[in-house]
Amino acid sequence: QVQLVESGGGLVQAGGSLRLSCAASGRTVSSYSMGWFRQAPGKEREFVARIGWSGGGAYYADSVKGRFTISRDNAKNTVYLQMNSLKPEDTALYYCVAGARLYAHEYSYRGQGTQVTVSS
Repeated sequence: QVQLVESGGGLVQAGGSLRLSCAASGRTVSSYSMGWFRQAPGKEREFVARIGWSGGGAYYADSVKGRFTISRDNAKNTVYLQMNSLKPEDTALYYCVAGARLYAHEYSYRGQGTQVTVSS
């Protein structure tokens, strides 16, 4: 089993930045793709970004491309999401995922999430 714990969320003004972290424990995730989804109240979950097991193959949703950057440190079993130029529409619960089929938006593990709120 893999446990994923997110941190780094909070309240920020539009145009600001936040850096989310996701620490994995239990079974190693170094062989999995990892990524982030988000879900706002009353809305469907939305894919945000994913990264391959080696740290390559980063892929982003069009809505965040150019503003968000995903990275990972396998030595620390941690994945990061640097979020810049935040907009009110980025407000959501962000949760970390791991799995072998993130390209299909399917994941095997997910964390509880961290809330990001962007004020206008």
